[in-house]
Amino acid sequence: MGHAGMAAAAVRYLRSAGAPNTTGRVEPLPRPDLRAVGDDERAPIDPAEFRRVLGNFATGVTVVTAPAGGGEDEPAGPAGFACQSFSALSLDPPLIAFMVGRTSTTWPRIARAGVFCVNILGAHQGDLCRGFAVSGADKFAGVAHDPAPVSGSPRLAGAPAWIDCTIHAVHTGGDHLIVVGRVDALGTADGDGAPLLFHRGRFGRLTD
Repeated sequence: MGHAGMAAAAVRYLRSAGAPNTTGRVEPLPRPDLRAVGDDERAPIDPAEFRRVLGNFATGVTVVTAPAGGGEDEPAGPAGFACQSFSALSLDPPLIAFMVGRTSTTWPRIARAGVFCVNILGAHQGDLCRGFAVSGADKFAGVAHDPAPVSGSPRLAGAPAWIDCTIHAVHTGGDHLIVVGRVDALGTADGDGAPLLFHRGRFGRLTD
């Protein structure tokens, strides 16, 4: 049931229960007060245990790319890094989000470009992902790609889907940044589209 269907069902229930609100409108709940967690409120979570437990959440895998910046101090060629912290965020307007470590050497190049392309990797692209997970190498050596239609960011050959974006907002999140992208174009490739999965530190794939 979609959001509209759930709202309609809630209105019908309130009417049948004889609630005093007979206008058919459901009043929103008060907005909660939001605040940051204080240092003295943080539980002593061991980083290794945090990784172990959160590793039970299976995710897809992407490569986020950006076009060559052309700056004097930048490496030649486009930028890209492997990213599993990716999600859809909003339908109207169309927004997606990914998380990147503050120590990433690739993120500043993407930030300067102001645009990026999310390449959703297929089950056969584990080696490609490993290549984009290392630092200091020419990640695009031998990798076939063409420019995404709006940003010109590398669109990797063989990826089941791609999402071409403009940077919409950047938020802090502990030792990571939360990057929100506004979707300018997107599409899928021919083929079965089976995704590459990551679970408990290992790549996997869907099975029947």
